[in-house]
Amino acid sequence: MLVVLTGGFDRFTSAAELCSYAGLTPVIRQSGSRVKGRPRISKIGNQKLRNLLFMCSFNACKYNKACREVYERIVAKGKSKKLALIAVCYKLLKQAFAIAKSGLIYDKEYKSTLVRN
Repeated sequence: MLVVLTGGFDRFTSAAELCSYAGLTPVIRQSGSRVKGRPRISKIGNQKLRNLLFMCSFNACKYNKACREVYERIVAKGKSKKLALIAVCYKLLKQAFAIAKSGLIYDKEYKSTLVRN
């Protein structure tokens, strides 16, 4: 279903583009120098894809180690569980994009070689 909703990932050059297409990117609503409310997901995108990812995020928190770590880290900061599930959706979509573009099979023990500051 994910391949169908994204068109085989061919239209996207980066995971950020794909997440924006799904409507999972944060949007800050402001007018001039005034910020109105807290950031929320844009919801401008493919609603079916977003709903599919949200439903998958529940199982991902149980069985996907990387997603579980993201979820637990965000909840430990005192954020809401729903916000943590949206972050898991973002993580799942990035994982699916990386697997589709690299052509490698999923490795649950994979660690990124990128150095984070």
